[in-house]
Amino acid sequence: MDDAFPPFEPDGPERDPDNGDDAARKRRLREIPLRFVVPNIITVLAICAGLSAVRMAFEERFDVAIGLVLLAAVLDGLDGRMARLVKGTSRFGAEMDSLADAVNFGVVPALVLYIFVLDEAAQFGWIAALLYVIACTLRLARFNVMAGDSNRPRWQQAYFVGIPAPGGALVVLLPVYLGFLGFSPGWFTASVVSVFTIVIGFLMVSNLPVWSGKTLGARVPRTAVMPLILTVVLYVAALANFTWSTLTLSAIAYLCFLPFSVRLWRRQARRHAARTTPSPDAPDA
Repeated sequence: MDDAFPPFEPDGPERDPDNGDDAARKRRLREIPLRFVVPNIITVLAICAGLSAVRMAFEERFDVAIGLVLLAAVLDGLDGRMARLVKGTSRFGAEMDSLADAVNFGVVPALVLYIFVLDEAAQFGWIAALLYVIACTLRLARFNVMAGDSNRPRWQQAYFVGIPAPGGALVVLLPVYLGFLGFSPGWFTASVVSVFTIVIGFLMVSNLPVWSGKTLGARVPRTAVMPLILTVVLYVAALANFTWSTLTLSAIAYLCFLPFSVRLWRRQARRHAARTTPSPDAPDA
């Protein structure tokens, strides 16, 4: 064994065109550019934040646990954008990001919610937590498969299929937010929360179209810059000063947004069908 650790392969071993051996390399970089490493470090920090949230939940410090889940979500949003910004995207980073999402938005919210309230429903609460984690994992696996589907119409790429993992985590933790507003866990409420958790899991693996906002682009109109900055400042200030009310309203607003997303999908589907369907009066070619 020449080295204590295997070499870092951002995109996996390169194939030798002569014999197709994965282990053979046409070219091996002696040093890896730092831009390939930094996004992966951010992803690992996100996993650390998520798993630390579980520890805080065991210690009944649920406010800190929710804060760490939010931090994990912020880091999850940064790693991909950082990789694209510095041109450090890689297959390794994509796989790491997917695994981090499964932990931070599947396992962690389920455990935090179970410790907070679902354990009052005994076996039913644990089944609900399990179903949510499995649904999140299946949703991420389907996302990875669909990401390479070149046959999918371009307009559909602006939509998620099912609630995305970060959105599911935001919504499924709604009972915890309500707990800090006076909600008291009990057997009946734990049973209701269990049903709610299962419903969110099914929405994640459903064919529900959820608008992703990707069509907004990376540029902002000049007249929208100031309102956008003020809106972000207002939301952050509300989150800092009225944390649980803001998170509760955010989760409810996200759920209320889903029917509008379906309506927008159907409208665009009708437009796409009208453009692709030939007119009956058109002459044959």
